[in-house]
Amino acid sequence: MESLSILYVVLAFALSVGGGALGATLGTSHQRLCALISLGAGTLLGVTVFAILPESFQALPWYWVLLAAGSGYALFAFVSRYVYHVCPACAASHFDEAATHRFSEIAGAMTLALAIHCIADGLALAAGHEAETSHSAGGRALDVSLVLAICVHKIPEGLALGGLLLGAGFNRTQTMIRVAAVESTTLLGGLFGLVFFRQISGCWLDATVAHVGGGFLFLAVHAVFGEILKHHKTLVLTYFGIGFGGIGLMSLLLRLL
Repeated sequence: MESLSILYVVLAFALSVGGGALGATLGTSHQRLCALISLGAGTLLGVTVFAILPESFQALPWYWVLLAAGSGYALFAFVSRYVYHVCPACAASHFDEAATHRFSEIAGAMTLALAIHCIADGLALAAGHEAETSHSAGGRALDVSLVLAICVHKIPEGLALGGLLLGAGFNRTQTMIRVAAVESTTLLGGLFGLVFFRQISGCWLDATVAHVGGGFLFLAVHAVFGEILKHHKTLVLTYFGIGFGGIGLMSLLLRLL
């Protein structure tokens, strides 16, 4: 089971690097990126609504769930406001030509913000896998939907980062090295989670999963409403609905099996 959890984390890392390779090779079409962002946002909201919150409310008092989820939302909101956009894909509208020209000014803050995001992704994968052992069918739905949502989200994340680096003047090799370096923090978060979550009580593990859900809620809202208000409303809503509905259907089927 531990090897499977490691595989999930490595898969998420590989997909983000693959997205970076596409961004470095093909450049970043805003319409294509919007579609992928919306699909990823839909899956993140879907796993929160259909898997994380039901399991959390079943395992914890409602006020614990609200506190844990609120802390996850607040953490990402704080980083995005006072450090930099916590996800380059979710804030794609902000990465215009002006942003790439002043990349040297924002590189440090962006790297720190994205590293926090990636560590959280790795921790989420480890927490979801650990929760599977304690919540039977519900845990299986949580684990699988978490893996799917994060992996779907990782592709536009890498694509946006690769496109930004390429636009800032880095060549393809330099871009790929930087994408891999930043996204490697996903591996660090996953490995730390595998060790840490085995040492804590089930109550704190459930609270961690709820905290993750709050972060996912911020990412979904930030991504979709940021893009809906600016570009491609029909495209965004369509792909968001596909991601949200797909996770809901999968969660239902896993609970019935």
